[in-house]
Amino acid sequence: MLMLSLLDLGGTNFRVLRVQLGGMDQRVIATEAEQVSIPQELMSGTSEELFDFIASGLAKFAEKESGEFQLSQGRNRELGFTFSFPVKQTSIDSGILIKWTKGFAVSGTAGKDVVACLNESMRRQGLAMQVSALVNDTVGTLAGAKYWDNDVMVAVILGTGTNACYVERTDEIPKSPGQKSRSGTTIINTEWGAFSTGLPLTEFDRGMDAESINPGEQIFEKTISGMYLGEIVRRVVLKMAEAGSLFGNSIPEKLQTPFSLRTPHICAMQQDTSNDLDAVGSILFNEAGIESNVRARQIVLKVCDTIAKRGGRLAGAGIVGILQKMEHDMKGVIFGKRTVVAMDGGLYENYPQYRSYLQDAVTELLGPALSEKIVIEHSKDGSGIGAALLAAANSKYKHDL
Repeated sequence: MLMLSLLDLGGTNFRVLRVQLGGMDQRVIATEAEQVSIPQELMSGTSEELFDFIASGLAKFAEKESGEFQLSQGRNRELGFTFSFPVKQTSIDSGILIKWTKGFAVSGTAGKDVVACLNESMRRQGLAMQVSALVNDTVGTLAGAKYWDNDVMVAVILGTGTNACYVERTDEIPKSPGQKSRSGTTIINTEWGAFSTGLPLTEFDRGMDAESINPGEQIFEKTISGMYLGEIVRRVVLKMAEAGSLFGNSIPEKLQTPFSLRTPHICAMQQDTSNDLDAVGSILFNEAGIESNVRARQIVLKVCDTIAKRGGRLAGAGIVGILQKMEHDMKGVIFGKRTVVAMDGGLYENYPQYRSYLQDAVTELLGPALSEKIVIEHSKDGSGIGAALLAAANSKYKHDL
């Protein structure tokens, strides 16, 4: 058996986990996990402040370790570090941050090794841990899902931010000519949140982008991910209130405040099936200061559905694009067999309408015959298990996994 700790930094929260691996026979024996919210000020603070906060949370979690997770004598805890931001990965246990995304604007980290930043903070906390593997959350999701199902070929994260990765033949990678692997394949991390060409942008998208902390960047992410859908809805509703007096003659100040409506709010509104849409009315009043009648609530719901539908369908189109690329590179073997797309992230997990629109887009674009063999499957917490597996593969201790 092998015991590992995991740290998952991917959005407005970070997770710490303990995993006990038992090899091919027992797979995952036990897990313990805890989630910690990152204060807003740290998302625009310094690198040292952010990583010290994370290391402090890791230290508190380590103190509560139960007996079944105790290490044998002479071993230090090994850490899988899931880091869901663009990095130039220089080795299995190091990577240079290219840029922050998902609303982070931390100073002093770009161009630095994020593993070294975490190690320094762990040393300051007196933690006897070492990072065995630096893993992107999408790659971790693919690795974790493939541990259970060998047909997994693509992984997609749809949460605060978004990304996708897929299995590629090494001889199809022009940037790495002659690169070899025992399987003849490797994983491509697409960083698809940065895609921008040909996207159907509106005045609301452009306005949000212009006022963001990273204008002109992460455009696909800004149209499909959980951080931004609620804000797009707010901007549309505000325009309707200004131009068409949707809520009467006055416009609440809260409605004019960026991100006062968030994606969990629009998701919750879409689950309201009451005749008077009371839940919609309560959310509009509590979050945006809006007094509304039933007609106004119906219009707001239509806006929510439109933005969720566009986001889900664009995400589905992205998945189809990856599958078509794989089909071309692998000479027609992807659409001829069962192929699994592993999905993770709070947006996909918790927003049923979005999830349905994504599936509909894949079916529509591929057609009923091909789409029958494409399985889109939720892989909850897959990135954590995947990071544990990759950390175990790079463990300095001998094991028989």
